[in-house]
Amino acid sequence: MGVILKVIGMKNIKENPIKSVFSHCPVCGDVIEREVKFPVFDGRGTMINKKVSIMCTCRKKEQEEQEKYQKKIDTMRTIESLRRLSLMDAKLLNANLSNFIERDDNTRLLKIIKNYIINFEKMYKENQGLLLWGAVGTGKSYAAATIANELLERMTSVVMTSFIKILKEVGKFDEDSWDIEEINNAKLLIIDDLGAERGTDYALEQVYDIIDSRYRSNKPIILTTNLTIEQMKGCPDVRYNRIYDRIFEMCYPVKVSGTSWRKRDAAMRYESTRKILEEDINADERYRDSIKL
Repeated sequence: MGVILKVIGMKNIKENPIKSVFSHCPVCGDVIEREVKFPVFDGRGTMINKKVSIMCTCRKKEQEEQEKYQKKIDTMRTIESLRRLSLMDAKLLNANLSNFIERDDNTRLLKIIKNYIINFEKMYKENQGLLLWGAVGTGKSYAAATIANELLERMTSVVMTSFIKILKEVGKFDEDSWDIEEINNAKLLIIDDLGAERGTDYALEQVYDIIDSRYRSNKPIILTTNLTIEQMKGCPDVRYNRIYDRIFEMCYPVKVSGTSWRKRDAAMRYESTRKILEEDINADERYRDSIKL
């Protein structure tokens, strides 16, 4: 019996000789050291063995989790940085596909913006933009902002602004100002409310320069406008014609129709307020109850 035990013991040592020499991780049990040969530089080519630390399974997993977390943080920071550069109005910052309310009158619009987002890389390579046109309050700006925010989440640089804002900023010389070149660096430029800017020679020249710079740099642009296609194509003013010609060359026109969202929202707010202020509850009792609270 004693001989058998001795043989078994020797067998175990032979199968796991490292355990008797190197340290092990107390959690996963992996070896966390190994021997590496280092030169002594004594002129005779002498090498000595030294122990060096190696990573065990649980430490590798921990490091991978840390790298994954850091990547997530870096991604969030990048998106926020892109969002700040986008110049978007605060009320449009939360516009996205999840919040987009589909109705009978905007089903086609929703389909188009989804396809544009999904196929953006192809749209970008082909310098293909959109012209969202229609009456006031039909959701053109929200649709454009939805495209912007969805692409920003995918870490695509997008600037959404208006010609009015651009004309206010161009020419400033403070540290917070920006110029057309900076705007043009974005993969996608979205201009909201085309036609709302003043029709001075200077303003129209700036508008044309921005659109033309996108064309020459082979980068897409999306525009929203309350103007109709007929108004743009039939415009007698030569100054506008060259702007609109460039737009039609670069942008796929999409009519945004239906009931005004603003009128619908205003009606809902009116009804909600009416119920609060004109309920048949004794106003004096409600006033006394509010004081008690």
